[in-house]
Amino acid sequence: MTESRKLYVRSFGCQMNVYDAQRMTDTLAKEGYVETDTPDDADLVILNTCHIREKAAEKVYSELGRLKKAQDVAGRRQMVAVAGCVAQAEGGEILKRARSVDLVVGPQSYHKLPELIAAAERRGGNRPVGIVETEFPVEDKFDFLPAPSRAAIAKRGPAAFVTVQEGCDKFCTFCVVPYTRGAEVSRPVSKVLDEVIRLADGGVREITLIGQNVNAYHGLDAAGRSANLTELVRRIAEVPGIARVRYMTSHPRDMDDELIAAHRDIPALMPYLHLPVQSGSNRILASMNRKHDRELFFDIVAKVRAARPDIAFSSDFIVGFPGESDADFADTMDLVEKVGFASSFSFKYSSRPGTPAAGMDGQVPEEVKSARIHALQARLDAQKTAFDAACVGRRFDILIEKPGRFPGQLIGRSPYLQSVVVEGPQEAIGTLAQVEVREFSTRNLSGDLRGGEFFVGNPARESRFIGQSEKLEA
Repeated sequence: MTESRKLYVRSFGCQMNVYDAQRMTDTLAKEGYVETDTPDDADLVILNTCHIREKAAEKVYSELGRLKKAQDVAGRRQMVAVAGCVAQAEGGEILKRARSVDLVVGPQSYHKLPELIAAAERRGGNRPVGIVETEFPVEDKFDFLPAPSRAAIAKRGPAAFVTVQEGCDKFCTFCVVPYTRGAEVSRPVSKVLDEVIRLADGGVREITLIGQNVNAYHGLDAAGRSANLTELVRRIAEVPGIARVRYMTSHPRDMDDELIAAHRDIPALMPYLHLPVQSGSNRILASMNRKHDRELFFDIVAKVRAARPDIAFSSDFIVGFPGESDADFADTMDLVEKVGFASSFSFKYSSRPGTPAAGMDGQVPEEVKSARIHALQARLDAQKTAFDAACVGRRFDILIEKPGRFPGQLIGRSPYLQSVVVEGPQEAIGTLAQVEVREFSTRNLSGDLRGGEFFVGNPARESRFIGQSEKLEA
């Protein structure tokens, strides 16, 4: 029997990194590694990194410095691995900047972790040279990754991410994804369904399909035909036990009429769409090589709202892109006013080495970027507050995910991904409960359970529940 060793994984950045971190943990569990919540007592520390923005990469180096100091103080040896997109982009440079690192592994190679760790261990404690594995392998990593155990699925809760597509062919001028994740690749329908069925069997009730450009999904079906995201969502919504389906992150160019209609026709598809626009200026969108303009974005929003009137939107924005003028920024603010967002992410442009935008003329001064981001975030925050306030008095099916901070308190998610606090029994975790929202704060909604009823799966389809003996209102 393999001796148990402790593993600590910390992820930076996007949802795909969260998913990747879980699959790394599943892979290493087969090698006798057990997760720990702190790096202090770990035998192996993996930093799963993001390279989208400059500060994200620098956080990794800061964390590596802290780990080295902690090792020196404790006088103990830890193996340290850097994985993910920073690893892919910087490779051996990481070993030069952080000599304590044993292993650098890109996002397409983490299925090789057991053999890479074994090779690093054979080199002994002197660390003459760390190991770098950043090739794009011929084999599909998903064919080599072990399935999570039922215990691991249960521990992670009733909502799960499932990667269905990786890479991007759009080549936005600010983005490193095509260089760190590669070209667009989609997993076969059967492979995705097998994973979803396994997750549902372990208690998962909500699936979020993820990809760098998820609505470009084109996985093969059982007949060898290319299936789109709409077909995949429909198939997943039919899996017993799955009550909710989401997908992110989408590109406006791949938001076709069939996918828009899916928001009307598939009840399990949640009424919340994350659709990054990045800028409201057509001139800046062209410079970003986004392959859409503001008019297309407005058209998509109008079509989705016509198909699903209760839909809410979130988006991504970059301010201070090279060449952005006051008029360009005003166009972004105008788009925000016209669309209205329930939630959004906004960032100051930061140059990424190797991207076309890094060498563009017209780099915007830092003080101008700061003023613009403050103005944009103030407006986006006001829209979020208005959306949350409008939820007071409404009734939602809430997926109860975990205990709250206080006895008797539970935390769940609304259809709009808001955190919702209620009081109820622990056995409600993993079920859907109808909640009437009574108040909101900057962090969450709070509400009352209606009748103390909790359904396993979709209350519109299933009759199994704990609690009272009458079904919830439709």
